[in-house]
Amino acid sequence: FGNGMLLSQKIRLLAAFDHRDIFIDPDPDPAKSFAERKRLFELPRSSWKDYNPKLIAKGGGVFSRADKAIPVSAEMKALLGLSGKTATPQDVMKAILSAKADLLWFGGIGTYVRSPQETDDQVGDRANDAIRISTDDLRVTAVGEGANLGMTQLARIAFARKDGRVNSDAIDNSAGVNSSDLEVNIKIALGTVVRAGELTIPERNKFLASMTEDVAGLCLRNNYLQTLALSLDERRARQNLGFAQRLMRGLEKRGKLDRDVENLPSDAQIADMAARGIGLTRPETAVLLAYAKIDLYESLLASSIPDDPYLGRELGRYFPPALSKKYPDAIANHRLRREIIATMLSNSMINRGGPTFLARVRDETGASVDEISGAFALARDGFQMTALNTELDKLDNMIGGRLQLELYAEIEDLLTASVVWFLRNEDTTGGLADKVAHFQKGIETIARALDKLLPPAFRNMVERRREQLVSGGLPAPLAGHIAGLLFLSRAPDIIRVADDTGASLLAAAETFYAIGEMFSIGPLIRQAQDLRLDDYYERIALSRTIDAMSVAQRRITARLVQGGGKGAAAIEKWQASHGTVIARVRSALEELNQSELTVAKLAVAAGLFADLARD
Repeated sequence: FGNGMLLSQKIRLLAAFDHRDIFIDPDPDPAKSFAERKRLFELPRSSWKDYNPKLIAKGGGVFSRADKAIPVSAEMKALLGLSGKTATPQDVMKAILSAKADLLWFGGIGTYVRSPQETDDQVGDRANDAIRISTDDLRVTAVGEGANLGMTQLARIAFARKDGRVNSDAIDNSAGVNSSDLEVNIKIALGTVVRAGELTIPERNKFLASMTEDVAGLCLRNNYLQTLALSLDERRARQNLGFAQRLMRGLEKRGKLDRDVENLPSDAQIADMAARGIGLTRPETAVLLAYAKIDLYESLLASSIPDDPYLGRELGRYFPPALSKKYPDAIANHRLRREIIATMLSNSMINRGGPTFLARVRDETGASVDEISGAFALARDGFQMTALNTELDKLDNMIGGRLQLELYAEIEDLLTASVVWFLRNEDTTGGLADKVAHFQKGIETIARALDKLLPPAFRNMVERRREQLVSGGLPAPLAGHIAGLLFLSRAPDIIRVADDTGASLLAAAETFYAIGEMFSIGPLIRQAQDLRLDDYYERIALSRTIDAMSVAQRRITARLVQGGGKGAAAIEKWQASHGTVIARVRSALEELNQSELTVAKLAVAAGLFADLARD
């Protein structure tokens, strides 16, 4: 009666078995079934034999695994596909595992599903050889696990290839590990308080008990973010295959990964996958997620990043609010301070950027872990993405899952693009507090005035997107914020222009956006970002080309605002002196916007625009 099955009162539990008994309820009443299972869960000792038989639908019952034969009712035949008047307990359990249902839930010991290419001997769980099934016979929509090793990893991969919904068991069970770590670190913090005489042991124990729900919430939060990261990566598995390969090669080179042991594809298999237009499955990505976090954590711990005063706030995010508020010094001086900061930062970077985030950014910029981590903090906090993602979290089960993932992906794209921008344009290795404050203030200023700063065509684009999101179920303020991200994402460029020229931020913004409208730069970049590129080098080339266009737009903006003008008036003056060349570039860019975009075409456009910036 694992508590995983007690998290919803809507579950229709059709069948179950443990090491003693087999339970079958062909047509359960969810409310009555839930109440009865909860009653049994709360007993000091119980088994399926204690389930009230009057609550079981016709044709069902509780049967002992020790029975020689189990009578098969018409209802059991319909539910489990059994034939004959009786069946052995092994046949019934095998039929339960093979039954068509929404969810197969593992809550106990044993490996019950293997892949078609594996033998029972290879699985290494003889106790369940008689009932184990192949994924060829698995007919559920999703698999969940409150146990370990319910399926082999190859079975998970095979099931996922059939569009089955499944994680690795480590992902489904990570809250237990998280809670143990958090409990230990809380006790270390409170230990210093006890030794200082500020708290007695009984008082400490009472305080610990009072934080139970907060600790559970923090652990489940990490589970939520990990599975969200997998869902986002799953959407782009094909496009991310090259970056995943780069990540695996890097880990192998440093002796941190054995692909054979982890059942990850070889380079030859990846080439075949690319040719077939498929990417890694969710269980494979789950393994890479774990390796990416461990590798990043170790790199962070060996760097100076955990010592940056700004990142000390990660400690406050790790511990329950009551502890942070009551004993801030105990947290600030925690003896595992650096380890906790490295853990929080690596979790945040990989959960929000995906398993290949570091490999992707490294390849695009050549930056070190220190530099990338600083740029991540600048991008995340400069754009206040944590708060924005939290607003999206609140829409669980209120808007369509497809739309919600699409919006998370937009924020992930903004994060990655902004990290790359900061790496190319700022020193991200120190003094983060001042830099975050500077960019956060600038981005907020532009966001508040965005409607007035944007030219009519861009304003209409934002309004259409806002209306679309509102019709999808988003609250109007959140819809407006997300709709404006296409143009707000350019805020760092605008802030840089204002910093370099001494012009007012709003004048720089108005001019920057006016140039963007004149040459349709925003829509062109959005179209470029939406290109589905499977080739690793094409994606790197695309990123560099987009950056070249941004640099050119920034240079033109700087030249115009230095002349004392702003917005449309400044552009009019510029056109008067550069009309011919401007017309030629505009014509070329308009032609691009109206045709199917490729990296080569975009590179030509970027070259023309860069030439214009130099004139």
